[in-house]
Parts: sequence; structure tokens; C-alpha cells
Amino acid sequence: MTVSLVGAGPGDPDLLTMKAARLLGDADIVVHDALVGRGVLDLIPVHAERIDVGKRVGRPVPQEMISALLVELGRQGKRIVRLKGGDPFVFGRGGEEAIALQEAGIEYEVVPGITSSIAAPAAAGVPVTHRGVSAAFTVVTGHRRPGEPDVDWRSLAKVGGTIVILMGVTHRAAIADELIVGGLAPDTPVAAIQSATTDDEAVVRCALADLGAAIVESPATIVVGGVAAFDLSGTAALAQRA
Repeated sequence: MTVSLVGAGPGDPDLLTMKAARLLGDADIVVHDALVGRGVLDLIPVHAERIDVGKRVGRPVPQEMISALLVELGRQGKRIVRLKGGDPFVFGRGGEEAIALQEAGIEYEVVPGITSSIAAPAAAGVPVTHRGVSAAFTVVTGHRRPGEPDVDWRSLAKVGGTIVILMGVTHRAAIADELIVGGLAPDTPVAAIQSATTDDEAVVRCALADLGAAIVESPATIVVGGVAAFDLSGTAALAQRA
């Protein structure tokens, strides 16, 4: 038996990989995050034990505790799925959990998932790269632990291309200010995609200078750059809005 570090994708269960769905269906115990979509959680078998270790405002779960839990469960000889929103290795702390399992001598595997850094913009019709507009994109976290150095937003503003910000809702005003000081135009397009690929998905579009005042709720993926002006969400979405 192994511990499987499984990427749950951006929220829509149809965007799970086939391997992720198979492992989930065979699981004895599922340890899941708060950002895993409700539809994905509905795929957990009724016989499987669920352990919610999601980090929420006012209810932080120390990462060390989660890693220790996985080590303990991994020693029980059961099929353990560690279900993480997006991809385990894209700001998912999957690397830390893998190291803990490795050091404890517990067999594990990593199952990639679709990261929200590209899935959320795509769902909203925003291509993170587009010929003539953006030849590259940078994925960055807007949340740092106390004591960790902050992102150098001013330098990032000079890199060019698209900036995709995860976990940046709380500090969006300060981030926008720093990007503008760094050289981005105040009218740079921004798209904030909330609860991407789920029934609760909503897209907020504004200029960079207005991001702080915009009503954006977590979880949201914030896209900054010329591509954020695109809405290529498809004819079905257009018909729905008509």
C-alpha cells in the first residue's frame, strides 16, 4: 500500500485525471484540503474515512501536523489518498509531505493535477500566453508565512508577460500598488477568477489600479496583464449570458 499525493485539479470533478479518480475510488482514507471541489469530494467512497485538514481563516492546521499524520497513516498498511487542490507541487506543500514520507521510509507516489494557475484563467476565457500579447507567464503566491521574505513585486513588474497570482486576495491592494510602482500601467487589465470551474465560478475584471477596491472573494486566481482583457470562454458561455 502507498500514500498517494493526488492533485484534485481546480474544482470540477470532470477535470480529475483518470488515475486520480481511480485512486480516490479505491481509497481507505482520504486526507483532503479545504480547496478541493465539492464535486470531487462527492467521489469519495462511503466506506472511506475522511480527514479534513484544510487551512482556513481562524483555523490553521500546521503543516508539520499534516505531514506527521500522513506518516502515521502510511504505517497502517491502508490505501491513503492525500487529496490536494490543483497540483500537489504548485504551492500545495506536497514537496514537504513527500520529504516527510521519504525520510520515514514510507512508500508514496505523486499524481499530478491540473493547477488552477492555468485552469482558472482558461475557464474564464483568458489565455495565459497569446502571440503578440504575452510570450511567458509567471506564477506567484500572494501569501507568505510570517518571517518569510515577501515577493519582490516591483522587480516582477519588470519581467514582462502575464502574472498569475494565487492566494493573493487578502493582499491584492498592496500587490497592485507595488506592481504599479514597479512600472506596470495603472490601466493594466486584471481578471480575478473565483471558485474556478465550479458552479460558483465568478469573474471580476478591472484595471490594476482598481484591484484593491474590487470585490473579490477567496479562493480566487488573479491574472494581471494584457491577456486579462480576453474573454474566449466559448460559444456555450456566450449563449448562457445572452
